[in-house]
Amino acid sequence: MENFIASVSDFFANFGDNFMTVIQSQYFYLATLIPAILLSMWAQFRVRNTFNKYGEVVNSRRITGAQAARAVLDANGLQHVDIVPTRGFLTDHYDPRTDTIALSEGVYNGISVAAIGVATHEVGHAIQFNTNYVPVKVRNALVPVVSLTSKASPYLILIGLVLYASSNVSFGWYLALAGVIFFALSTLFHLVTLPLELNASNRAKKQLGEVLAIDNQELKGVRKVLSAAALTYLSALIVSLLNLLRLIGMLGRKR
Repeated sequence: MENFIASVSDFFANFGDNFMTVIQSQYFYLATLIPAILLSMWAQFRVRNTFNKYGEVVNSRRITGAQAARAVLDANGLQHVDIVPTRGFLTDHYDPRTDTIALSEGVYNGISVAAIGVATHEVGHAIQFNTNYVPVKVRNALVPVVSLTSKASPYLILIGLVLYASSNVSFGWYLALAGVIFFALSTLFHLVTLPLELNASNRAKKQLGEVLAIDNQELKGVRKVLSAAALTYLSALIVSLLNLLRLIGMLGRKR
């Protein structure tokens, strides 16, 4: 038993040392930067391409995104939530401060499968907030913190590394460490956001079937649109995580 425990301890010790060696390598950034950029570009292309494809498919009930959102909101007792149009392409969002769903013009007035899918996804967020869905509370608590730390992080890292490089003062290294910790909060925010988006999409698909009774073929199109949108959140999480590992490795080399 003692030999087993010792073996496990050695494994994790060696794994930790090897992991730090990898991320501290100067090639780690180059090896992860290009894939991260390509993943982000592919996710953006996929969501635009999928939305445009199903934006040409008219839903069988010929209702607009705004009408679909209103029907689902009312069916869930959320008559107080307003729906307003907003400019831009896929700028749709739910604002819990004003209890308002803002739909981009193509979604607000659109009668496509893509339009009702995106619109009811935002309704999913409204339902989350108005039913006190716990993960929403966690994310909302992070919003004001991350809005500050994400802005301060690059300055702390830059100033800290400059101080440490110029005078070898430990304060500079710890200042940079504080910046990396601040950046880690942004990564945590992405980590919390992803399951919230997936949950909102699941709510949307359920409501489209139960409230609007769309057929399976249309629901398949909605799934593809919302799955493509989820890729953007997944890619944002992966890119943020890779950048965090790069910063940790860079800080480790300076120590």
